Amino acid sequence: MVVNVKDVPEAKQYEARVEGGPGVAGVAQYIRTAELIAFVHTEVSPEYEGRGVGAALARAGLDEAREANLLVLPTCPFFAGWIARHPEYQDLVYQSRSRVSD
Repeated sequence: MVVNVKDVPEAKQYEARVEGGPGVAGVAQYIRTAELIAFVHTEVSPEYEGRGVGAALARAGLDEAREANLLVLPTCPFFAGWIARHPEYQDLVYQSRSRVSD
């Protein structure tokens, strides 16, 4: 199965389509600033769950973040878990630099 992922900036999401499939197989929604991309929600169509669509979305989004020199804030549980299992992407994760405490 071939999964193609495309950034759709006007929708603020990455879309995954399976070659030969009927439409969008999954999306990864984000909020982007000049320095940071926050992945806020990932959803894969039930017929494609467990078949690598989510991983393709994560990899494409994170690879493009790296190319654009953006840090990543994985507020979406799927992205957070995926990054935790793929240490080669952990250097992208935003770390708060604030030293303020209560």
